[in-house]
Amino acid sequence: MKTIRAIAVAVAFLTLAQAVSAQDWAKARLEKSSRHGEWVEFKSGERTIKAFVVYPERKDKAPVVVVIHEIFGLTDWVRGVCDQLAENGVIAIAPDLLSGQTYADVDGARKVIAALPNPQVVADLNATSDYGLKLPAANGTLAVCGFCWGGGWTFNYANLNPKLKAAYSFYGPAPDKAERVAAIPCPVYGFYGENDARVDATIPKGEQLMKAAGKKYEPVIYKGAGHGFMREGESPEGTPENKKARDDAWARWKTLLKQLP
Repeated sequence: MKTIRAIAVAVAFLTLAQAVSAQDWAKARLEKSSRHGEWVEFKSGERTIKAFVVYPERKDKAPVVVVIHEIFGLTDWVRGVCDQLAENGVIAIAPDLLSGQTYADVDGARKVIAALPNPQVVADLNATSDYGLKLPAANGTLAVCGFCWGGGWTFNYANLNPKLKAAYSFYGPAPDKAERVAAIPCPVYGFYGENDARVDATIPKGEQLMKAAGKKYEPVIYKGAGHGFMREGESPEGTPENKKARDDAWARWKTLLKQLP
């Protein structure tokens, strides 16, 4: 029995190691970056949340962008996105929404994240937003972005936080009910891959609801790109279509970030 258990543990750790090594390319940016990035902890109710923060190199105070990770968790790639955001003049903070929970591999992380209670996610995002806005280097402007699972939550959270000045949703499902957009206080900018029918099918309804509510929603679909093109387009194995979509999306995003007050 002990032998079987030991083998199971070894396989779990091997799977996790393979998943981690698969994003080794994402570590290079973090290792070479001149910007200050650090792990921080703060309270969300009775829970302690860990988050990764990267600061821009600028002499004045900066907007804060909350980064909601994919269903795979707070990976090196997500931390790299924080560094790229800081490179473009904002303070980026990505909460680890699995803080205090463990998992054996990527599939385990996916299952745990998918099962997170909505009230807990909202509380953690609120705690992250409050922490970010209180940073001495912050100028009081708050925005949110997210990818995949986090892209869907970006749209949801935009309806729940009246302090937001912008929301950037990357290939996350758009809302399907009027009450899920009624309180959105800011523009929502969508980034989608052409080869992602599951998510793209939600865009028309989202456009209809946002227009009826008098809200600004600007979705862009990138030709030939698949789901997760921001990550896949950065990977050395990424397809030309995903790489182009990633570059074009970043060009658009950089322009939008400059519009933050």
